[in-house]
Amino acid sequence: MSLAKFAASARRAGLATTLAAAAAATVIGFAGPAWAAPGSPMPDGAHPGGMYGDPAAAAPYWRHQTNDSDCGEMAVADVVGQVFGNEPTEKQITAVAENTPSTVHSGPIWTPGKYTSNGDLSALLAHYGIQSTPSRGSMDGLEQDVANGQKPIVGLNAETIWDQPGDRTQEDHFVVVTGIDTSTGMVHLNDSGIKNGQDEQVPISTFEKAWATSHNFVVVTG
Repeated sequence: MSLAKFAASARRAGLATTLAAAAAATVIGFAGPAWAAPGSPMPDGAHPGGMYGDPAAAAPYWRHQTNDSDCGEMAVADVVGQVFGNEPTEKQITAVAENTPSTVHSGPIWTPGKYTSNGDLSALLAHYGIQSTPSRGSMDGLEQDVANGQKPIVGLNAETIWDQPGDRTQEDHFVVVTGIDTSTGMVHLNDSGIKNGQDEQVPISTFEKAWATSHNFVVVTG
């Protein structure tokens, strides 16, 4: 083989090696891209699969409510605990809500026997120094929220997620979304309304039906 042909052959071999290495890097990158790391933002529409969020880390801040109408306050207390590691008691947070003016109606945010308005959750979070944004959400959005370490509170229908008789057409409950597992098809919740509500797991389809009753209302921290 001439020196020129040998050099050309070497260049072709080098190019093939480079392309093979690039292809391998692309596959490796797809399996574990930088945005898949915990706390990293994910691009819109990304679906790497598996668990979004950390339900196990959130579970210790769940508490069972003793008052029938303070699920909103208990959801906020749960989030405060997750953010600061120091969770107000039910008595403490209802006292704050009873003495904080509502931003959407006359009187305080909460009184016994009356549910807290969606629009007042942000005001109650703000009392504890937590910024939040109320909006109409989506499952994709919730996945990104919990993956990024945010603490979404959603309004939904309790009878649907508990599979209990009653009106399933109305929003009547607040819970904290702590994780979404796309591999098992389950949404993880801290749900103060039932005794086994710590890391409660609900099928995604059931959660979506329950959440739709509030027109997908969500308050997202941060």
